Amino acid sequence: MSKNSRSDKFLLPQKEIHHVTPTWKKRGEKKPRVLPPIAGPSDASPDEGVVEDLPLIDESAVEQLTEGLISHYLPDLQRSKSALQELTQNQVVLLETLEQEISKFRECNSILDIDALFSEAKHYHSKLVNIRNEMMMLHEKTSKLKKRALKLQQKRQKEELEREQQREKELEREKQLTAKPARRT
Repeated sequence: MSKNSRSDKFLLPQKEIHHVTPTWKKRGEKKPRVLPPIAGPSDASPDEGVVEDLPLIDESAVEQLTEGLISHYLPDLQRSKSALQELTQNQVVLLETLEQEISKFRECNSILDIDALFSEAKHYHSKLVNIRNEMMMLHEKTSKLKKRALKLQQKRQKEELEREQQREKELEREKQLTAKPARRT
């Protein structure tokens, strides 16, 4: 046996190789007439077009060669098929995993958006707290001003009342001080 034993087992010895049966015989037709080669310089072989010179191969030899070829390549093809199926399944798994990772990244982006919203909300909350504090301070100031205004108003009314009373007293005193004519009886 030679180095290439896989291919040697499918080779048939020379004595078993026969001529190929011409297609016209297989169809049951008459032998076609073959024209003799044209005389003159030509690149074509002088045997070209002669059907009888083709070697005939036995049908059993063809079947054996076919079976040998199939048995030689079929296991590799089946392994390739199963490997391709496994690769396809792995690709499906990878695609699903990739889609999950993409959705996680989208969630991360939305979380970043949420973080931005929270920081913005915190900023506005601090602004609201400042505004509330200012409003409370203004309310206290207005309350103090109202009390002061009320006290001032009461004081002014008291002063006006006292002035009015003082004026009445002065008028009364003037009336008393004014000379009264004596009455004659």
